[in-house]
Amino acid sequence: MSVWQDLPGQPEAVATLEKAVRNRADNLHHAWLFTGPPGSGRSIAARSFAAALLCEQGGCASCQTCLLVKTNGHPDLTVMATDRVMIPIDDVRELVEMATYGSTMGGYRIILVEDADRMVPRTANVLLKALEEPPADTIWLLCAPFEADLLPTIRSRVRKVGLKVPSTNDVARLLVTRDKVDGQLAEIVAAESQSHIGMARRLATSPDARARRRDTLTAALEIDNISTAIATAERWLELAKKDADALNEERDSEERATFMANFGLDPESNLPPALRANLRRIEESQKRRATRSLRDGIDRILVDLLAVYRDILMLQLDGNRALVNQDLEPTLRRVATSTGTARTLEITDAITEARLRIESNVRDLLVLQSLAVRMIWKPL
Repeated sequence: MSVWQDLPGQPEAVATLEKAVRNRADNLHHAWLFTGPPGSGRSIAARSFAAALLCEQGGCASCQTCLLVKTNGHPDLTVMATDRVMIPIDDVRELVEMATYGSTMGGYRIILVEDADRMVPRTANVLLKALEEPPADTIWLLCAPFEADLLPTIRSRVRKVGLKVPSTNDVARLLVTRDKVDGQLAEIVAAESQSHIGMARRLATSPDARARRRDTLTAALEIDNISTAIATAERWLELAKKDADALNEERDSEERATFMANFGLDPESNLPPALRANLRRIEESQKRRATRSLRDGIDRILVDLLAVYRDILMLQLDGNRALVNQDLEPTLRRVATSTGTARTLEITDAITEARLRIESNVRDLLVLQSLAVRMIWKPL
């Protein structure tokens, strides 16, 4: 096992990071930028790199250090994942101050910023000063969709690691080897998730999650008036909340159990005072994640809707590519033959616009209601 096993289809990025870990004694660069589209594994790559740098074996994935990094419980790893549209300047100032502290375990102090693109220039300049005068043995790991999302002055001070969306075959193989998922199911969920590793695993291991996804999509294809549009929007929000709650509960329990097991404790044991700060850091991270999970769940619904209308467009154009939603093919063919390509493109534009509004912090239900009304079925 190794910490790189969760990065399928990224041989170039893994090779770059492995080389840096092997040569870490020879002036390791102090700042790294991980870029790639959603689902490519930016934060996974950054976290794996952090584990490899802190692990005495270079990232074995099984020692206490690697497991603590995985659960955000390592005292020398600080992770920022904001639940806001933009990262507050005071939060970055706090990170910069923390970067000046020495390592508690004699290695590196690592600061991981999962949403480095969510900084206005004034905030980014606070980070820039820390990158210009880095404390010894402090490593900054920044994640963003694109290099252009960061200031040129910051980009000039980081080493860049670009990731790509893995193929469905790569994701399916990972699910089979790592999670022991049935091969046929792995191929189906890899396609349905559009190669998003985390979502593919979720769909493969949770029948409820797959059922909620199917419910979301079938409801969208049955909107035929204002009343059903409003009801569907409310249903989407309800499903997103249920999925977010279920996912958070599962991940939180797993992280706490792993953290306790690393120190030889049962999940219900009383925590020694020396470990309480570590657990509090994990719990704070979980709270931030809970706030973001609903928004991520709504965006995932919108991504799945885009895939549905991509399938419909493929059928309308007689394309020869495989459908993402093969289990819905009869319904998709019915819709494809009863509407035109112009209408399909109109709806895909509306979904894309809804994603931008959600990202801009517009009220969730209003965005979904507006979209659902625009998706009312209009036969030829």
